[in-house]
Amino acid sequence: MTDVVDADELLRRIRRGREHAAAQERACRERARSLAATDPEGAREAADRAVAFEAVLRVLEEIVRPGGAPERADGVKQVT
Repeated sequence: MTDVVDADELLRRIRRGREHAAAQERACRERARSLAATDPEGAREAADRAVAFEAVLRVLEEIVRPGGAPERADGVKQVT
């Protein structure tokens, strides 16, 4: 990445990455649910991918909103 970007553009890029990670996490979780009965190995792989996207999502969320409660895949914040 050789382009110089301002803070607003960087924030937009992080938010796009966060939205992409959230969408991929949802898709992987849905795939894991749909494969659970017919393809246990595929379901496990999809669940592992969902966990990886969740980790990425949490990191990007912490960058955008430091110290905020993490959002769950279904859009409901966890209460601690």
